[in-house]
Amino acid sequence: MKLIGLVIVLGVSLSLAALSVAMAASDAASRAAGVSVGRTGLGKVVTDSSGRTLYLFEKDRRGHSACSGACAAYWPPLLTQGKPVARGGAKQSLLGTIKRANGARQVTYAGHPLYRYLLDTKRGETSGEGSTLFGAGWDALTPAGKKIERDGS
Repeated sequence: MKLIGLVIVLGVSLSLAALSVAMAASDAASRAAGVSVGRTGLGKVVTDSSGRTLYLFEKDRRGHSACSGACAAYWPPLLTQGKPVARGGAKQSLLGTIKRANGARQVTYAGHPLYRYLLDTKRGETSGEGSTLFGAGWDALTPAGKKIERDGS
């Protein structure tokens, strides 16, 4: 009888441990930023998981963000707590991260740190395209990781 009780307790313990591991993996995945592709007036662009256009900042150099403080308030960086995940046409091989000055992990695509624009509030908006706020150009990216410029170059 004691052996049966021990087997039941051991089985329940193992089941709870497995459930705990599965929940931890699920929690980590939910903190991971998703990057996708959406249609806009500029064509197909890289977007966040909500369909909002993502931009590169031409002032960024060698995997370092040049946008902080007021810049980051207008152009919030796409942050992640897990490995970023490519969805819907984005390429996993082009995703990466950099460490920001505050220790947060910022998602990169084709080596470009990614940002949203504060005034793009809906899926498909691209009002940040071509802006030169904070001293350099802001451009959306193609699914191949190339910058898009309004003049078609």
